[in-house]
Amino acid sequence: MLDKLSSTIKKATDKIANAVFLDKRLVDEIVKDLQRALIEADVNVPLVLEITQKIKRASLDERIKGVEKKEHIIKLLHDELLSILGESKPLQLSSKKQNAFMMLGLYGAGKTTSISKLALYYSKRGFNVCAIGLDVHRPAASEQLKQLCDKLNIPAFIDKEEKDPIKIWKKYESELKKYNLILIDTAGRDALDKSLISEIKEISKISKPSETLLVIPADIGQTAKKQTQVFKEAVNITGVIITRMDSTAKAGGALTACAEAKVPVVFIGTGEKPHDLELFNPSAFLSRLLGMGDLQSLIEKIHTISDEKALKQTQKNLESGKLTLKDVQAQLESMESLGSMDKILSVLPGMGKVKEKISSEQLETQQKKMKNYKNAISSMTKEEIENPEILEKQTSRLSRIAKGSGTSTTDVRNLIKQYKMLNEMIKSQSGLSEGKLDQKTLMKMARKFGKNKKMFRM
Repeated sequence: MLDKLSSTIKKATDKIANAVFLDKRLVDEIVKDLQRALIEADVNVPLVLEITQKIKRASLDERIKGVEKKEHIIKLLHDELLSILGESKPLQLSSKKQNAFMMLGLYGAGKTTSISKLALYYSKRGFNVCAIGLDVHRPAASEQLKQLCDKLNIPAFIDKEEKDPIKIWKKYESELKKYNLILIDTAGRDALDKSLISEIKEISKISKPSETLLVIPADIGQTAKKQTQVFKEAVNITGVIITRMDSTAKAGGALTACAEAKVPVVFIGTGEKPHDLELFNPSAFLSRLLGMGDLQSLIEKIHTISDEKALKQTQKNLESGKLTLKDVQAQLESMESLGSMDKILSVLPGMGKVKEKISSEQLETQQKKMKNYKNAISSMTKEEIENPEILEKQTSRLSRIAKGSGTSTTDVRNLIKQYKMLNEMIKSQSGLSEGKLDQKTLMKMARKFGKNKKMFRM
């Protein structure tokens, strides 16, 4: 996500912090690097020039002396970058009354997919969620919504034959009252025309949404400003969800364009999976760009992917003083759901410098090792999962598991070895054996499980 910009900002702050003298030559070099990176990220050129000129003036201001000057310039850079990202706006939901989000967007923005992501996000946070398909123009729109929601066990109310969205709403109105969060899928167009505005206003009038959210793809860059302004004037949108943040260098343009249009970004889509949705917090986002991690986003994602039933079972097993291989497999799957090792390191505070020293090959090796362990457990019988000690005495079992999981007998032996070490650690820590465990601790244990002596060989 904006890797080039992130790298340039980190280098700029390092150059400023490590400089003996901030002379004109060094300042010009830093400013040019920043300008190039911001423009490549599709940030508005006048805005880029305004920011970098402020930094340049502050750098050459003789009234600011010594270390204080460096600190002043780094803070100025931080504040200017933060200002172009806009302000965060957490959505206000009440668990005691009905909430409704009306989703808007042009064709291909990712509106229906974003609805499924929001459904998972809020269902994991205690809301009774449903979706309703009021897009009667795009072929198979309602069917797509139903399929996405069915995968998440979220009710989706659709009518494939009806071509009037108001009639569909009225048909299911009594059913919708059973849910405290309704996600409303509306029609898109190639452009915002009068007929679409009229339809959206009619739906808004009858559904009375608590939030009206515009979905735009990050790859439209600065065009996002015009789109958000037009929708804001037409239907008074209250927030924006930016999709495809993981796959474009133009994301900086979309983010800053929304800030310029004075419409807050509330969520960003960071991948194709249902849990690839993050609350947008400008400070946390900038922290990630600066290589300082974003722990809050990581915790939020763990919350979204966690399986409460599996977690409770793991806690029971810990109370008895023993973790099963099934528990280990569940945590390895949770780690896998968080994304690549590269993605995880980018949000862990303090891992920015470590990440720079680790090659992509080392990250892939570590990821493959964790996947091999998970696959090996899947190839075991119930008896072997419950009593993995029997595998140490029977090489035929090891061979069968290795062959069935596409791994080697060495992988399976290492799995058993590390499993035993993990259980020894649990027995030695009374807090764990007493069941005092949360999801954060479990994820830490899963990471440790993937290590030998060190996570990576430097």
